[in-house]
Amino acid sequence: MAMRIAVVEDEEALGVLLRYNLEAEGYEVDVIARGDEADIRLREEVPDLLILDWMLPGLSGVELCRRLRQRGETERLPIIMLTARGEESERVRGLSVGADDYVVKPFSTPELIARVRAMLRRAKPEKVSSQLSAGDIDLDRETHRIRRAGREVKLGPTEFKLLEFFMQSPGRVFSREQLLDGVWGRDIYVDERTVDVHVGRLRKAINRGRQRDPIRTVRGAGYALDEQFTAARPAAVKTRDTAGSEPRL
Repeated sequence: MAMRIAVVEDEEALGVLLRYNLEAEGYEVDVIARGDEADIRLREEVPDLLILDWMLPGLSGVELCRRLRQRGETERLPIIMLTARGEESERVRGLSVGADDYVVKPFSTPELIARVRAMLRRAKPEKVSSQLSAGDIDLDRETHRIRRAGREVKLGPTEFKLLEFFMQSPGRVFSREQLLDGVWGRDIYVDERTVDVHVGRLRKAINRGRQRDPIRTVRGAGYALDEQFTAARPAAVKTRDTAGSEPRL
């Protein structure tokens, strides 16, 4: 699942450059030209990482960073601040309001990309790791293989993305609209009922016999990977007990 990076930069040419290079790395990029607009947009949806210019129209990057750190939903948002100010006192000021890293213009694009990768590895290990686990389900992003209790599960590409999306945020309830944006993408029109169809297919593929359904339906809200399912991982899977009874999980 592509990670989302918001770039708040009023220099159009630099915004285009950053979008091009970040998208080439596989990230989903949203470029915003004004600080006040970014303040509104970030209240609606929080990206995985923010690249923030110091000087912005409407609201300065320093003030926006300060506001973000005061909100519960963005207090841990990774922030890289861009600025033409290279003095030590200015760097200290930027870091003191909550920026995690500081890059002085003009900067090396490969260096910035490397900083982005490093920060995401630290802040979002569940999204960067090639292996995801929840309960007795293991998902390998590199080989696109899934196993449940040692049994290989065959999934179509959409069901694989759907399960991956759920496993990145155990317990979080996603609306159908959020699942459409996260799994299918914003540029593709799909009816919300399509989500129900693919959730049904996912359930049918990963649940066998008396296995517990890890997908929780929240009436009127959407779907979630049940946090109680992910809390405990079975130590072993019995294939047959000593009395010769049916397999148990």
